[in-house]
Amino acid sequence: MADVDLAAQEQGHDKFRRLVERAQREAPAATAIAHPCDEAALESAVEASRLKLIEPILVGPRDRIQAAADKSGFDIAAFEIVDAEHSHAAAAKAVELVRAGRAEALMKGSLHTDELMGAVVARDTGLRTARRISHCFVLDVPGHEDALIISDAAVNIAPSLEDKVHIVQNAIDLAHWLGAPEARVAILSAMETVNPKVASTLEAAALCKMADRGQIIGGLLDGPLALDNAISPEAASIKKIVSPVAGRANVLIVPDLEAGNMLAKSLSFLAGADAAGIVLGARVPIILTSRADSLIARLASCAVALLVAAARRRDAAAALL
Repeated sequence: MADVDLAAQEQGHDKFRRLVERAQREAPAATAIAHPCDEAALESAVEASRLKLIEPILVGPRDRIQAAADKSGFDIAAFEIVDAEHSHAAAAKAVELVRAGRAEALMKGSLHTDELMGAVVARDTGLRTARRISHCFVLDVPGHEDALIISDAAVNIAPSLEDKVHIVQNAIDLAHWLGAPEARVAILSAMETVNPKVASTLEAAALCKMADRGQIIGGLLDGPLALDNAISPEAASIKKIVSPVAGRANVLIVPDLEAGNMLAKSLSFLAGADAAGIVLGARVPIILTSRADSLIARLASCAVALLVAAARRRDAAAALL
């Protein structure tokens, strides 16, 4: 890719590099970045802009943003800065830019996730839709053929069955927006049989039946499935599980936030996976990055947001025909 040699920086993460390259075929997404007052947030803005993934609008204390840029050696002269006195105000103003149609994506800078999401979910001034807001990790796992989508590991703590319908639908939509030919969704539990004593197995069975009846669309669902027989053809074969999902899942729906967070971080820290993050279900995609993320993971999060924004552009244009 032009300007930034990601291959030299990150070895073995071909799926994320291909993701960024695919996103570069689209027009950059105008992106409101809330409170980008440290090196990591500004690096994400500068590099994603250089790769033509986003057009940054920096929202926060102007003097602090410029001081952070000068300290880190970043040239932000070409970026619009919307002055806001502190992080709460920055989150609110970034959301205002989206509501005004000036930004088609929202990005977390150097503020707490709760501050940004508080502005997003505000009843009268936020970015709610009829869809439940949920988070998806997109993981590039070394040695695994497909990128894995894991949901929800960051927003919904103990989702109800009704919440999970939205979580599953958001993840299916994301898989298609990222170019997957089919969304093969495994509803995870600790076992692959329905057990009345294990609530997650009952919910998995209900979600699969809901998909059969058209209440969830666009994906192939199976569950309950344990992690091994969701992603390993050998494990599925040993357990004699025959379905188009078992052993081949590219979307993993976890029982709750704790399970998802531990699964995603285990893959990151023990298997060397990089994890891009995106929040769906709001009016625009929301990029949640961390200072601990690698550069390519942060850029991949921007690429995911751009692909979501581009799909929504096409849907909006089609609705006008």
